[in-house]
Amino acid sequence: MTPPLLPTRFTELFGLTTPIALAPMAMASGGSLAAACANAGALGLLGGGYGDPDWIEAELGRASDLIRTDPFARSRLGCGFITWKLDQDRRALDRLLESEAPPRTIMLSFGDPRRYGPDIRSVGTRLICQVQTLAQVPMALEAGADVVCAQGGEAGGHGVSGSQNRGTFTLVPEIADFLASQSPDTLLLAAGGVADGRGLAAALMLGADGALVGSRLWASAESLAADGAKRQAVGASGDMSVRSPVFDIIRDIPWPAPYDFRALRNALHVKWEGRIEALKSDPSEARAEYQAGLKAGDYSRIHTPVGEGAGLIRAIDPAADIIRSMTQDALERRRLPG
Repeated sequence: MTPPLLPTRFTELFGLTTPIALAPMAMASGGSLAAACANAGALGLLGGGYGDPDWIEAELGRASDLIRTDPFARSRLGCGFITWKLDQDRRALDRLLESEAPPRTIMLSFGDPRRYGPDIRSVGTRLICQVQTLAQVPMALEAGADVVCAQGGEAGGHGVSGSQNRGTFTLVPEIADFLASQSPDTLLLAAGGVADGRGLAAALMLGADGALVGSRLWASAESLAADGAKRQAVGASGDMSVRSPVFDIIRDIPWPAPYDFRALRNALHVKWEGRIEALKSDPSEARAEYQAGLKAGDYSRIHTPVGEGAGLIRAIDPAADIIRSMTQDALERRRLPG
C-alpha cells in the first residue's frame, strides 16, 4: 500500500492514503463514487440514506466489482444510514450485518445510535457517529463509536436547524478537546464546508484526524446527482446556500426536529421561505410547481443540495482528481513556514 502523504490516526485505522472520507449522501454517493474514493485512498461511504435494502446491495455490488483487483481498496468501503429512519425499519442494516462480508465501516447520522452500536461492532465493523453539537457526543461514545464526525451547519443536505447549528470552525476543536479528556482513543472527523485542500488542512489543525467531504464530491463525475444540478453547483457561490425546511416540505420528506435541509436558494425557495407555516398547511401548489420543474429540468424550481462550500466548486471533476488535489494542497499548506 502507498504510504499516506498526510498520515493521521484515521488513515492508520482504515488503511487509507489520505485522511478523507466520502460523505454518505443519499441519492448521490452510489457504488461508482464510493469505489472511486476507495481506489483513490479515501474511505468510500455509500449513501444508504432511507434504507432501501435492494438499492444498497446493488450499489455495494457495483462498488465491489470496480475495486475487486485492489485488496486495499476493498477494505475502504462502507455505508451510511439515517438513524431515525432505521428506527422505523432496520432491515437494510441487518442485511448488511448478516452478509458473508459485512462492510468495514458503518456511519450513523441524525438520531440515537446506541441501539445499533453493539450489533455493528459485534461483526467487527467500525462505527462512525455523526453529531452536530457537543451535547450529542456522549451518546455517540455510549454507542461505541470508533470515530465521531462533527458536522457544522455549513454542510449541504440535512443537518441541525439554524437555531441550533454550530459552525465547523468552533465545533471541531471543542469536540477535539472533549474527546482528548474523556475518550482519547476515539477519532474525530470534521464535516461542513471542507471543499478544498485549505479546508482539509484547517480540519487537521483544528484537531480532527480527517475530514468528511460532501458537496465537493457530490459535484464529481461519478456522483449520482443529476448533471443539471451539478452545473448549478459549479456556478454558485456560498452566499446562495440556505438552510430551511422548505424543500423537505415540498418533497414530502418528514424529517423530525431539529433537522432541516441546506440547498441553493432558487426562485421556488424564495417564494416560500418566508411562509413556512402556510407551506406546511397547504403544500399542494409548491409541490405541483416542483414536479413541473423536475419534468422540465428547471433548477429555478428544483433543489441543488450543496452547502456553503459551493463557491469552492469550480468544475465537475473525477473523484480521484478531487481527492488528489485536496490532499496535495493540504500537504503543501502544512509545510508552509510559520
